[in-house]
Amino acid sequence: MNSSSMAREGHRQARRAADSKVVSAGARAGFAARGVIYLLVGLLAGQIAFQGGGKQADRGGALQEISGQPFGGILLWVLGVALVGMALWRLSEAAFGAAGPDGGKATKRLASGARAVFYAFVAYSVLSFAAGEKSGGGSSDKQSQDITAQALGLPGGQWIVGVAALGVAVAGVVVGARAVLRKYHKHLRMGAMSRRARQFVDVTGVFGGAARGLVFAAAGVFALLAAVDYDPDEAKGMDDTLRSFADTPAGPWLLVLVAVGLAAFGLFSFANAKWRKV
Repeated sequence: MNSSSMAREGHRQARRAADSKVVSAGARAGFAARGVIYLLVGLLAGQIAFQGGGKQADRGGALQEISGQPFGGILLWVLGVALVGMALWRLSEAAFGAAGPDGGKATKRLASGARAVFYAFVAYSVLSFAAGEKSGGGSSDKQSQDITAQALGLPGGQWIVGVAALGVAVAGVVVGARAVLRKYHKHLRMGAMSRRARQFVDVTGVFGGAARGLVFAAAGVFALLAAVDYDPDEAKGMDDTLRSFADTPAGPWLLVLVAVGLAAFGLFSFANAKWRKV
């Protein structure tokens, strides 16, 4: 067998590994883990809207909430491992292409690679928290301010932060718009759903995706202000971004709406765990 044939055979074996039931199960477990986190963040944000103060409405707050429950430590490990599965699935998409006719496009594979890095970071933070390293459940606000301060200290730091912030804001708008346009349909096995299931997916997918996009866009705007004013304290993580909605003319009701939307996105993630094409 020549080197070309060996390379093709190696690629086929790697492709089969990427399509394996183990990788598929990891992806579905990852969606379920994402659902748990977003559902808890939504509930925590709702508590802030009605009671003020309260716990962090971000991933750190969700992890702390889980750790305080019976068998919470075990659940944290399960969530962390599930998110590793999500990262590996996204990595396989980056290497071999995603499901669907356009899954092999360079842009799609690049996006999958970025998602793999993101979920690897999230998995690491969850597993670190489960292992007793409490920084894994630290405040998203402090983390955002620390990262912004470090970036602003670099040569051309204002431009670096500004461009990154603009990217996050635009990404938030895109996420929300794609949800409203129901672009997620092509990623789901819609034909396998009952009419009620499709209605559930559309309500949670549109509402949840729009709320998630709004939070990302708002966080990007705050980071952009931090760049313009050269003030890292103006950057906000998810917790402070959510709390800022209560300071709008709509009062706490906008925060309530967004909180319900984030919880809906958690439910939409559970639907992905069942019906996603992987």
